[in-house]
Amino acid sequence: MTVLTREEIEQGLAENRNSPNGTARNAHAEVLVGAAEAIGDGPLFRTALDNLINAYLWSAESSKMLVPFARLLQEYDKDPGAFDRWDAHSLFWQFKWVATAISDSPEIPLPSAVGWLDEMERRYRIAGYSERPVRESEMWLADAIGDDDRAERAHRAWLAAERDDMSDCHACELNGQGAYAVLRGDDARALELWQPVLAGERTCAEEPHRLLATSLLPLLRLGRFDEARSHHVRGYRMALGNESLLPSIGKHIEFCALSGNESRGLEILAEHAAHMSPLVNVDDQLAFHGGILVLLRRLTELGHGRSPAVPYDGVPHTVSELYEVLRASSLEIARRFDARNGTTRVSDRFLARIEREPLVDVLPLGVRSSALPRPAAAVTAPAATAVPAEPAPGLEELVERARQARDQRHPAADALWAEIGVRVDARPQDEVDPLLAADVADQRALTAARAGAGNAAELLEAVRDRYLELGRTERAALAQLRLASEAAQSGAEPRRIRELLAAALKAAEALDADEPLRGRRIALAELSSIRVESYLRSLEAGPDHEHLHEPGQDHGHGELAAELAAFATSYEEALPDLAAEAEEMLGRVALSQGDPERALPLLAASAARAVSAGMPWQAVDALVLRAGVLMSVERPEEAQEAARSALEHSAQVTEAETQAVVRLTLADILLRRADGAAEAAEHALTAAHWFDQADLTADGGAQARLVLARAYAREGRHADAAEVLQSTLPDLLEHGEGQAVSVREFLGDLLRQLNDPRAAAEQYLLAAEVAKGWEDAHPQAALAQAAAEQLSAARLDQEATAAYERSLELFRVTGDAPVAEVRILRSLAWLAPRESTGAPAWARARELMDEAGAVLEAALAEHAANAEPAGADASPLRAELAQTWLQLAQVLDWRVTSHEQSEDESEPGDESASASESEVDVQALRLEEIDLTARAGELYAELGPNHLGDRLQCVQYAAWTEQEIGREDEGATRLAALIEELRAMPEGVVPDGLLERAQSSLDSLRS
Repeated sequence: MTVLTREEIEQGLAENRNSPNGTARNAHAEVLVGAAEAIGDGPLFRTALDNLINAYLWSAESSKMLVPFARLLQEYDKDPGAFDRWDAHSLFWQFKWVATAISDSPEIPLPSAVGWLDEMERRYRIAGYSERPVRESEMWLADAIGDDDRAERAHRAWLAAERDDMSDCHACELNGQGAYAVLRGDDARALELWQPVLAGERTCAEEPHRLLATSLLPLLRLGRFDEARSHHVRGYRMALGNESLLPSIGKHIEFCALSGNESRGLEILAEHAAHMSPLVNVDDQLAFHGGILVLLRRLTELGHGRSPAVPYDGVPHTVSELYEVLRASSLEIARRFDARNGTTRVSDRFLARIEREPLVDVLPLGVRSSALPRPAAAVTAPAATAVPAEPAPGLEELVERARQARDQRHPAADALWAEIGVRVDARPQDEVDPLLAADVADQRALTAARAGAGNAAELLEAVRDRYLELGRTERAALAQLRLASEAAQSGAEPRRIRELLAAALKAAEALDADEPLRGRRIALAELSSIRVESYLRSLEAGPDHEHLHEPGQDHGHGELAAELAAFATSYEEALPDLAAEAEEMLGRVALSQGDPERALPLLAASAARAVSAGMPWQAVDALVLRAGVLMSVERPEEAQEAARSALEHSAQVTEAETQAVVRLTLADILLRRADGAAEAAEHALTAAHWFDQADLTADGGAQARLVLARAYAREGRHADAAEVLQSTLPDLLEHGEGQAVSVREFLGDLLRQLNDPRAAAEQYLLAAEVAKGWEDAHPQAALAQAAAEQLSAARLDQEATAAYERSLELFRVTGDAPVAEVRILRSLAWLAPRESTGAPAWARARELMDEAGAVLEAALAEHAANAEPAGADASPLRAELAQTWLQLAQVLDWRVTSHEQSEDESEPGDESASASESEVDVQALRLEEIDLTARAGELYAELGPNHLGDRLQCVQYAAWTEQEIGREDEGATRLAALIEELRAMPEGVVPDGLLERAQSSLDSLRS
């Protein structure tokens, strides 16, 4: 075996500290300990042990830290003097980790665990540390073994003891205090304690990661759903990829199971399939698998027990099988703890956890997640809240309700008939009433026709014949009409469609005169004929008819409009719901003719008529369409009113897609209001949920999530917005290049707000690549510039320079963006000396600043020559010129400062500095700085009061630079003159605080 040298071990330790946490890092750290011990280097051996303890801590093998810690403690006892102040502090700090690891290791006998705690107390007392960490460790051990009295005493002593250098950080302590409150049943107190951590005021390496997960169920129990949603969305991504946070991942999975997001829970489980095998830290395994078991039990209850789950130890399992495997292995671990502790506390708590019931029926999360398949007869209530189950009605009552709903054209009819079908199928056929059997067959045929099933016509014919046999001619007439509609939907020959329409009308007219439904059947046949004939005429007109309509051309719409208008007039009293349908169609015809103003009153009349007819659900489509049209003609207040009416009238609609569209429409309208972001987020969130239920996640669901992300961003919830957008990004990218560029730019903006410049730059660059082939170069140029800014912020200077240069090239192609050109040139100037501060870099920076000034001078000259009318505003260009002079002065100051620092750091006689830099004329550079800032200040003065802040910056800069070269009086005089000028200005002209800043600067100059 090759023996590593000291240098190789040191290099290995440096690499190991920066490696990803996990078993690979741990194995490498173990090798380094052995290598350090082999060469007999005591200090290096102790360093390697310390590194191994830290590696174990941040992994799922934290319980393995006991052995290296014991060896490190032996080293300390042999020679305490070999440990410097920091090494000793680190050793005592690790005692706390070891105390937790011992408590979490069932193979360590309880007397040994207590003995370690006593040893920790003794050593802390000798070293002069507070007992605060000791009492906290005692509290958790007492709680684990069920000694609640001792746990409470330790809790009080922990809080009473003083904080010192050995105390956990505030974030970790607050985590523990809140967790203890939860165990005592006080969720509200826990959340109060956790608030500073959850708000980001107190943080550490694993906080708020852990607390965002731990807070989920307390928030659900208290009904604080919006916070719970946000904590899951943010917290899961923070915990993702951290092996030591697998217990937190388990909490996120459990939250999904108890909030109606089982599908999301499955997705998270799939992402962690590699961690399903038994863990070294069995306490972590118990916590992680406990959350999974809650999900698996819930899935089984929902009828998915036979669905495939993730493998366990390489063996595939169904949901129910995996539940049994994990339950058995988890209970075995819990019983090992119980045997060690002498109580059943661990297994009791574990069983209580995995048997928890859902805390809310459905809590929409916003992030993309596919819906679980539902049983065929499941009825989804419009409200996404838990609803107590009502006793199931008897079959006769159910049939009566279903027939009534069918006659009223109520949306609930479909679900009622589906439930009846399930019950009928469970009975012997000879026990089923023939009319009921026909009604069930009718509903199934209608469902097949709506879905475009190949056997729909056959089913409808059978239903028609069955009704005729039973003497229910009014039902047979309706089936005949559905046959005609199905033929049109399936693309039958026009002749065949017209034959079926004629047969349907004939069947309706043949009904007995005293049949109450005769008039409705005739009217339905007429309306269907009007609708279908319009389609057939367009079909027979050929492909040219599909082209965009030219102004003044009718293309058959006039005939259709006349027929619909006549129908609506004929039936507005007798059958107002059908008249409302005709009016809605009339509105759509007007829109197709490019006449929104004519469509709006028609859509309003249709909705009003449906509501007055006692069918408010029928008004929803017309109102949603009207809201969209109103937005297109810039009447947002009326649009919002229409959308809110649609939402109100959708209360009884059971179709998930309709529920989604209504809410997305309102959300989109609200988002355009200055004060509408919060409510827009609420509706977009629910819309995304309903699109998921309608299996439209990639279409409407993606658009709803885009609106949700924009609403969150408007509220300043950038982390939530980024997670929502990233979850649906693949879907949004499929909706055309324009949207792909827009959403990537939006995501880049969010990541920039979250101070993740690398990721932001990646999104900007990807967006720029999509826009590469566009005729207009402006979008690509702007995106390249945004990417460059973020690459620069990430200190990727070469990449930033390349992106800036590409952006500059593109802006120059447009020929109309001098301001953008100038800002890029200035950014390139600042980048030039960042890697090298030699003379060539400074020369390049000056050259770029001079080029920026030249671009502005040329633009101003062109502006003066072409300005119409004379004196047109050139202030933006002049302001950029002043800013360029100021920034050149700042670059020169950087050069002087860099030169002076290099001189201070050089040794006497050191000739390593370049000759050109040693000849820097500091006095000349300082004078040039003064001249540049003075010119910039004068130009800002000419631009007026809007630039007073910029002007003060220039005057301050010049004044302080004059002090640098020994001209204190001149600098003070310059600044005092500006102050007098500011004081003489009318009230309200000088921005708040500006005069005070100027006076403070003058006082500092004179002091």
